[in-house]
Order: sequence, then structure tokens, then C-alpha cells
Amino acid sequence: MTDLNTWFDKGMTRYAYIHSMKTHKENLLTIYNSFVLPEPMKDALQGLQQNRLRAIVITEDWCGDAMLNLPVFMRMADEALIDIRFILRDQHPELMDRYLTAKAKSIPVIIFIDEKGKEIVKWGPRAPKLQQIVEERKKKIPSKEDPRYEKAFKLFADRISSLFTTDHALWEEVSLDIIKKLLAKLNVNSL
Repeated sequence: MTDLNTWFDKGMTRYAYIHSMKTHKENLLTIYNSFVLPEPMKDALQGLQQNRLRAIVITEDWCGDAMLNLPVFMRMADEALIDIRFILRDQHPELMDRYLTAKAKSIPVIIFIDEKGKEIVKWGPRAPKLQQIVEERKKKIPSKEDPRYEKAFKLFADRISSLFTTDHALWEEVSLDIIKKLLAKLNVNSL
């Protein structure tokens, strides 16, 4: 089993990942360039700088959840001085298998580590409110055996992508969920 420092070293930098993207690149950059962290969150994130955290993100550029979560997280990482490395899920199943969510390969998964490579906390693939929205909307899709499934799923994916790239409240929901989980694990009461 490869340790997390080794995975961090193997990962792509933020810029290498963005430049390699073939899908959702424009949407990711739109969110990144538009998202503004609330002042109390900036203060809390700046308070984390002394922890010298790093993050490994398991992702794929075709993933709608990654399209939303990663630019929000990148803004957060800017404030907290968290160095990020990106690992592509489909090229590294051995890492993904360690971070399965409910026996699924759901992404993105953000693994926060300390300087020694010890896992602090894992986050992903969705904030609870987003999970609820996705589950509600998926109820309207016919089963995979239904001939209407492909068309209905594409429509669902297009509408979710549109919602994810325009609803600023969802962006804030993601940032709050990430920071609350991180602060709780670090035993910090700030926010």
C-alpha cells in the first residue's frame, strides 16, 4: 500500500490538471473566477495556514460534482495555503479503492494530509444539501432498462451542470461543508 506522501508526489498540480481537462474546464474556471468566500470563512481558512495542510484530490474532469466542488475548494485552499495534487481516479484504482463511498467510486474525494503524510480528514463527493438535490432529481429518471433512460439521464446531467455553474448558494454550501468537517477534525471552533 503506497503511503499518502507518495500519492501526493505522484499527483498533478492544480495548473497541470486544469490544462489537461477536456470536459467541464470552462465551467470549472467560471466557478473559480466567480466564487467569493465570505469574510468569516476567509478568516477561518487563514487560521488554518499554520497547520501546513496538503490535499490529494481524486477526480476526473468529466465529473459534474468535481466541476462544482473543485473550484470552490481551490478558492478555499488559496486562503488556507493548502497545496493540492490531483490524481485521476480511472488511472489509479488502487487509491480510489481505499476511498470508496458506499461501495461506489464516487468522486471527487479530497484527502487532507499533514506534513508527514498522515490523513487528517476526507471529504466528498458531495455536501449533504447537494446530495439531497441530486437524489430528488434522479427520482424522475427512468430505470436503466427503460429505453428512455439515456435521453432522460443526459437531460438530468445537463440541468444539474447548469444548476451547479449558476447557483452561488450551492457553492457556499460546498465550502461550508468542507470547512466544518475540517475544523471539527482539527478541533478548531472558528466560523
